[in-house]
Amino acid sequence: MARRILVVEDEAPIREMVCFVLEQNGFQPVEAEDYDSAVNQLNEPWPDLILLDWMLPGGSGIQFIKHLKRESMTRDIPVVMLTARGEEEDRVRGLETGADDYIPSRFRRRSWWRESKR
Repeated sequence: MARRILVVEDEAPIREMVCFVLEQNGFQPVEAEDYDSAVNQLNEPWPDLILLDWMLPGGSGIQFIKHLKRESMTRDIPVVMLTARGEEEDRVRGLETGADDYIPSRFRRRSWWRESKR
């Protein structure tokens, strides 16, 4: 069974590109375009990984991580923030909140893919 990856990104072109690359590499991407739809995707089967944007309609990626970490069934799901917020203080805040990795979205397609495979 393919690993399920929740892609939480409000910008459709970015979300579609990420999902395309995941599918091409044998993963099962599940899409969420805002905070509420991301929360609604937190059900069985649980995602194996969450790729998360910081800025979302209806809430922030930081709020989503806090929600995720409060729940016993979801607190151990790894989260990689994939966001345009590339300042060091943003990275530190994301990691301190509970993200497992933080990749600024000024990335090259292959570099984020290599990072997410770790």
